[in-house]
This record gives sequence, structure tokens and C-alpha cells, in this order.
Amino acid sequence: MDLKKLLSQPQHDPIRDAKAERNLFARRALITFIGVLVLTGVLLTNLYHLQITNYESYQTRSNGNRIKLLPLPPTRGLIYDRYGQLLAENLTYFGLYIVPEKVDNLDRTFDELRSIIGLTDEDIENFKKERRRSSRYTPILLKPDLTEEQIARFSVNQHAYQSMEVRPYFTRHYLYGEPLTHILGYVAKINDKDVERLKAEDKLANYAGSHDIGKLGIERFYEDELHGVTGFEEVETNNRGKVIRKLREQPAIAGKSIQLTIDLELQRYIAELISGYNGAVVVMDPADSSILAMVTNPSYDNNLFVGGISNTDYRRLLNDDNRPLYSRATQGAYPPASTVKPFMGVAALEDKVITTSTTIWDPGYWILPNTTKRYRDWKRSGHGSTDLYKAIVESSDTYFYQLAYNMGIDKMSEWMKRFGFGLPTGIDIREESSGIMPDRQWKMKRYKKPWVQGDTIPVGIGQGYWTATPLQLAKATSIVVNNGRINTPHLMKQIIGSTVEPYKDPLLYEDISEPPQAYWDAVKRGMYGVIHGAMGTGRKAFVGTSYRAAGKSGTAQVFSLKENETYNAKNLSKHLHDHAWFIAYAPYEKPKMVVSIILENAGGGSSAAAPVVRKIMDYYLNQRLPQVEKLQSEKTSTRDAEIGIVTPEAN
Repeated sequence: MDLKKLLSQPQHDPIRDAKAERNLFARRALITFIGVLVLTGVLLTNLYHLQITNYESYQTRSNGNRIKLLPLPPTRGLIYDRYGQLLAENLTYFGLYIVPEKVDNLDRTFDELRSIIGLTDEDIENFKKERRRSSRYTPILLKPDLTEEQIARFSVNQHAYQSMEVRPYFTRHYLYGEPLTHILGYVAKINDKDVERLKAEDKLANYAGSHDIGKLGIERFYEDELHGVTGFEEVETNNRGKVIRKLREQPAIAGKSIQLTIDLELQRYIAELISGYNGAVVVMDPADSSILAMVTNPSYDNNLFVGGISNTDYRRLLNDDNRPLYSRATQGAYPPASTVKPFMGVAALEDKVITTSTTIWDPGYWILPNTTKRYRDWKRSGHGSTDLYKAIVESSDTYFYQLAYNMGIDKMSEWMKRFGFGLPTGIDIREESSGIMPDRQWKMKRYKKPWVQGDTIPVGIGQGYWTATPLQLAKATSIVVNNGRINTPHLMKQIIGSTVEPYKDPLLYEDISEPPQAYWDAVKRGMYGVIHGAMGTGRKAFVGTSYRAAGKSGTAQVFSLKENETYNAKNLSKHLHDHAWFIAYAPYEKPKMVVSIILENAGGGSSAAAPVVRKIMDYYLNQRLPQVEKLQSEKTSTRDAEIGIVTPEAN
């Protein structure tokens, strides 16, 4: 046999089972089909849940990643004086805003921004406070008040900071600073305390995107009107938080502007006039108790607080011995001294304790019955035979010691509260002291001691425990001018574009209607004699006026003298000198102004305070008021001509 043939593989036809192969294929195809069918069912089921069952939920989540609601803070309302002069405005600044949730490493980013835009530790701290009250993915102000150079430096590097952008924002600015600070107050950054209060009042949502809130004065009292209503902008963003397009917008509603009763020029004139004193002046229109001027000196620049005051500036103000942060016009509580004698006179006449002709002998002192305790008159030789008119004109202490003894503390306290002492005036700023109108209950609560007769006597001349503010004395004087009618002192003339009426007293003090006209006239004649009488304590300051006025001086002791001790200002430190008071109104026949002034440690009211009041009245009645009336007349004539109204000539 051939060896090659033997070694080769045998050749034969392969045996194939076609049926088995078909069955195998069929089984595999069936399994594959079932698998595809199951997977398709799973897919369809998931699509059903995504698109139908959970459609709203997933749409919301999807839109939450893509669509954002950005708050649109409202523009704060402006503040004007009574003649339309702008007092508080809004200035545009540029700031760097950041969406912190879109930043991978905030600390590293902050470090880089220090060299780029001068980011400070204070900026970072303010950002952290703001972030705590902001919703997620909301742009937060990181660096305020960017300079042009800082904006340019950031623009060059903006490609590396896609979650940040420079935006404009408004900041409050007070045009006149110190003279108006204690009236306007200021806005400042919203703090944790503000957030808690806004939450409690359900107002926090309206402050989304806002950085400032009214803290003091008019800004605080009328915050709801001035702030406005926050709007929103619905935008589509990419995965870096960058706005792609705006979908819809609900505009913010700007805050309403407020016109005050303050006369700016009068306010500035008085501020300059008392710049060398610590004290306060209140000027009021007695017709409606609108405040024409309310000056406290020293004061401070309220612009320092807008955007956050520096620690250095705040410590300087806080540690200043002259207390510029303290509003002396509404919070300064001083013994009212002899300024209260006209009010005491009305009360004593009505309670039949005295008559207009009741006369006593004033030897220069008064002795408490059944004791040897002497209460001295300011005039050591006394005033001799003295009735109510003379007691007011010459400011007899002895007369009012006797009056206080006869009335007693209960009646005195009750009556003086009706004149507004010991109570808030109701003025539309919150920074107000009620002062003290003492009575038996007050002393027991304060000192845990009973009231004694010796406490009553000095109250009769506005000393002892009695304290009052310059605003309270202006209000009480206005009550005398109006024969018992009480108007609430107020600063708001109107809210522009609103139907809200001028501020009204929420306490609704009742008018003093009991005393007859003769009693009011009696004390008014006495106040007139203070200025125009031959022996009036204020006559020297008002010599040669072109108008007639009425007033009352007061000299408030800072400390009590011993029985045989004599007051000598030359031997005392300045802070122990008497406070000088003066209240007045003019013109006497038809009053257009009431003035109340306190000059701390300035000495006698007639010698120190009265001349200042004379200058204020001269300026307002002889210069400012005629000027304003002329301008208003010219505006009326121009307006009448424009609409075709012709004023007939006199025959």
C-alpha cells in the first residue's frame, strides 16, 4: 500500500442534522425575542412613569436645574421736604454677584479674587451672612461698590469665573447728612435680628434680593411704604448657572416716595445756629402740629451706616462724650423747669386752686408748713405781691411752690399727663422717650419708697423727678395755643401716590376741653408779658421785633443745691452748669410757629436760649415764610395762566 495514502485523513461526507439546527435557532430566537420584549416592556414602563405618572415631579426637577427665579428687588421710595426738595435718593453702584452652589472651591476662589478685585475679609463675612438667608442658586452680592479698575480686572478674568457676574444695584444716599440724621434715620444691611422679625411678620419673601432695611427714623417707621414689592425674573440657565434667555418677568413695584413736613432751609439754618451747643430745637406749626424743623446737635452722618459702618467709625461715635447717636429732640429727657408754669396755671385755675387774681407775698423763699424746710426762689429778694400773671412774667418760683402744695401731686400728675408729659407724643418715629411725670405709684415702683410732701413742691416748678423732652414741650405749648385742642406731632405730609392720610395719633389723646377760654387767655397773657412786659424774663432778647410773640423761659438745675449753698457757675465744671430752656410761639395774634429749645449747660433760659429763639423766629417769619409764600404765589399764577384762569383786577 502507498504509505502517504495510509497516513492521510480518511475522506468521507459530513453528517448534518438540519432539524436539530433549526430547533436550536428557534429556541435562541425565542429567548432573544422574549428578552427584547421584556426590556422593551421595562423601557415602556419607565417611560410611562417618567412621562405620565411622575411627569409633574420630573418636570419640576428638570426645570429646577434649567429654570431659575431671580428676585428683582424694588427701587426704594424717595424722601422730600415739605416744598419738594429731595432729601434721600438712590445711587447706582456696581457689584460682583456669585452663585455659590456653582463654585467648586469657594475658599480658593476667594483667595484668587483678593488679588483681582481686592476682596476683603469683611466682604467675605458679609457674603456668608447674606448666604444664610438666601435661597439656593440665588446670586449673592460678594463685592459691593466696584471701581472701574476692579470691573475691568474682573472682566479680563471672567472666563475663569462663569458663576459670577457684575451687576448694577441701588444704594441709599442722604444729600444733607448730619442736620437731618435724627429725622430720616438710615438704612443698613439686613441682619439676623431683622430676618427673624421679617419671618415673624411673614414679610421675608418680599426682601429676596434686597440688602438693606430701614433701621431708624422715617426710614424705619415707613419701611413698608418705602421698600416696595419684590418682583421676579424667570430665566433659563446652562449647567454653569449662566443665564441663556429670559422666559418671563414680573416687575418689582417701586416703593412709594414720602414728602415730609420739614422745611429743609429752616432745618439747616437752625443746625448752623446751634452748632456750638449740645442741645435740640423743635419748631412746630400749631395749626396741625406738623414739624417744621427738629434739630439735634451734635449729630452724625447717616451715610456712614449705609452699606455697613466700619468698626473704627462706630467706636468713635459710640465713645464720643457728646453722644451724637442720641436724639436730644425726642429722647433727651431733662427737668422742664419754669417752662411748665403756664400749663400748671391752666390746671390750677380749672381745679379752683387759684383764680386769676389770687395773690401771695413772695419774699424770695417758701417754707413747707410745719417744717423749717425752705425752698428758694431764683430771685433772692423775691417778687413781692404776686398774682398768676406776674408769676408767669417774672417766673416766680414761690408762687408755684404754693400752687403745688395746694394742688398735691395727684392732681398735678393727672393734669400734666393731659398736656402730654410722661407719655409718648405719638410722633411718627420710634426713637422717642416718654420722660417722667412722677406720681405716688411711680416712686414706689422706681425707688420702693412712699411719696412725701417734700417731693411735691419742686415738681411745681418743673424740677424734682419730672423730666420732659423738647418735643413734649413743643406739643404742650401747641395745646395752649389751640386752647386745649390736641394734634399729634408728625413728620409725614403725604405719601406720594397713596391715599394714606397724614399720620394720626394711634393713642387718640382727648382734647382738654374743660377750662373756659378765660383760663387759656390768662396764661397766654402771662406768656406774652414774658417777652413784651416791662419785667418779662425774655424781653431783652425780643426788643424791636416786627411781630408780637409769647413765651416762657426755664433754667433747669443739673444738681440740687444745699439749703445754704449758692449757685456759682464760675466755680463749677461745665457739665454741672444749668440747662437753658425757652418755649415760644408767634405771631401772638395768629401763631404760625411754636418753638421749643434746650441748650445743655448753657446757663439761664432767658439769657442763653431766648436769643436763639429770637433768631429762629426772625429768620422764619421775616425771611423764609415770605420767600416761600412768594414762590408759591408765582407757581399758582403760572399754573392759572396755563389753564386759562384770569384773576380779576381790583376796582
